Amino acid sequence: MTRSARLIVFTVSAFGLILLYLWGASGLPPLGHYQGPYGDLINQVGVYERHATDLVTAVNFDYRGFDTLGEEFIFFASVIGVLTLLRHQREESKQEDEAFARDDQQPGRHAPEPSEALKVTTLALIGPLVVFGIYIVSHGQITPGGGFQGGVILATAPLLVYLAGDYKTFKKVAAHTLLEVGEAIGALGYAVIGLLGMIAGGVFLQNVLPLGTTGNINSAGTIAVISASVGLEVAGGFVLLMHAFLEQTLELRLRGPQ
Repeated sequence: MTRSARLIVFTVSAFGLILLYLWGASGLPPLGHYQGPYGDLINQVGVYERHATDLVTAVNFDYRGFDTLGEEFIFFASVIGVLTLLRHQREESKQEDEAFARDDQQPGRHAPEPSEALKVTTLALIGPLVVFGIYIVSHGQITPGGGFQGGVILATAPLLVYLAGDYKTFKKVAAHTLLEVGEAIGALGYAVIGLLGMIAGGVFLQNVLPLGTTGNINSAGTIAVISASVGLEVAGGFVLLMHAFLEQTLELRLRGPQ
């Protein structure tokens, strides 16, 4: 396709998207006039039925938990797709990698070493970041957060290790096999928790665990367990992506000619 043809397609698509957005925005209720009967119903019964004070998490992992299971496996499949593409690219472009390696070894292409102050500051942030991530995952049923948000926070901890300037330590902390196992257990755990409801004689994803006392960390039954499972899967998936990209940029491009 020529440049002019691509420009025409882009212009028509962008104009159509703008019209679609304006049409959708024109149907929104005025600010402050909420028109969601399902939201009102959840607010009335959610805390009583599920013992969860964060009803967003209750909706995600219970009332519409089957949809969230699909979203989790979309992420799982996306990570597998990226890893497959990068592995295929590495195998088919060895000659191109050697050309990049020669370019990257030029004096002007060497990245400067991080300063000692940056290393100390970055490493000092890892511990609080891990604690904060675990808190967000484990308290998702009683405060804003949950497995998706906490998993992303936990995934940034290995990234800080790399930013401190030590790629070898990053590989030790984020062992590839361990990440793959963690992501798989997280994804599978959600489905297994769903099956517990059927084993107990109910329906898939039925909340069969003790609901506990509202406001406590051990409340909300399966919601808290599913949140932890999602956190494990999201953290493992994002670190796997970082692992693959760093392998491409550092181990392949910076490797000298074979």
